[in-house]
Amino acid sequence: MSSLTLSDLRKSYGKTEVLKGIDLEIASGEFIVFVGPSGCGKSTTLRLIAGLEDVSVGEINIGGRVVNNLEPRDRDIAMVFQNYAIYPHMTVKKNIAFGLRTSKLSKPEKEARIREVVQILDMEDLLDRRPNQLSGGQRQRVAIGRAMVRNPAVFLFDEPLSNLDAQLRTQMRLEIKKLHQRIQNTVVFVTHDQVEAMTMADRIVIMKDGHIQQVGTPEELYRNPVNIFVAQFIGAPSMNMLSASVRDGRVMLGDMALPISAANLAEGMPLKAGLRPDDLMLNPADPLLEGHVTLREPLGPETLLYVETTLGEVILRAPGKNPPEVGEVVKMGALAENIHLFDALTGEVVK
Repeated sequence: MSSLTLSDLRKSYGKTEVLKGIDLEIASGEFIVFVGPSGCGKSTTLRLIAGLEDVSVGEINIGGRVVNNLEPRDRDIAMVFQNYAIYPHMTVKKNIAFGLRTSKLSKPEKEARIREVVQILDMEDLLDRRPNQLSGGQRQRVAIGRAMVRNPAVFLFDEPLSNLDAQLRTQMRLEIKKLHQRIQNTVVFVTHDQVEAMTMADRIVIMKDGHIQQVGTPEELYRNPVNIFVAQFIGAPSMNMLSASVRDGRVMLGDMALPISAANLAEGMPLKAGLRPDDLMLNPADPLLEGHVTLREPLGPETLLYVETTLGEVILRAPGKNPPEVGEVVKMGALAENIHLFDALTGEVVK
């Protein structure tokens, strides 16, 4: 295991700056997930760490050693790619053993390492098969095994689940998380899927336009987003955003005063009130909003309700049993601590 530090990391292609100053400290044994929309710079960051791209400005430090000028093989990292990158003409065992091709271990030591990895990944019965005889999940495990056998200081995963179907994605997500809990290596995992990020990460790094927007645990990002982008990127369905303002010293949502202090907020300040679907209460004693149900999405234990209000559409979670019908008028409320306020102009959180 090793720590990983990125200091003012920048990457440019000609005059186009893709990464615009990334600063991040990753603790030894931590599972970090980079997440963000396409083009945000998350995969570029991973490729810089791996040594597959040259750093324009900044420093990469792995285990107390600056690795900017080291070849990928000398950085003590192992990478698992989106497309598996396993050899179709080799058996499972030979594919895994390929990770040790440059190792100075003796043959018995290599065999012992392979056996250990195969047991951890529960692949003893697959050793003589070739990739075309494996399922997508099994092929991904082979790719992970080839990385594991090297016992690297840092594992790098570049969207490794994106080619799998929904059921296999869920299965592999759990397997990778369990694997990390067992071997405790440092992991940097890149994905565009916020569900993967929320369920797997010790901490999440949210990126946009080459900048880090926020770093924190899944709970911190969900409950305390620093701006509108993070608030709406994390959570499914997305956080509801409704126009609000400061009037007569109160925070107003339409004609309703929110139970939030307007201290230090300028009169007339345009705001966005963020309300997560999970935090909205149906027909409370003190409602904030009212509207009619336009759509229901039954999900078994719960139902998503789409409600049209005078301030726009609002999504909330309702019980799965006997939810309001389409066309029915409902009232909604929220506890003060669950209402997020953002500056409508800058997008930054204000309360």
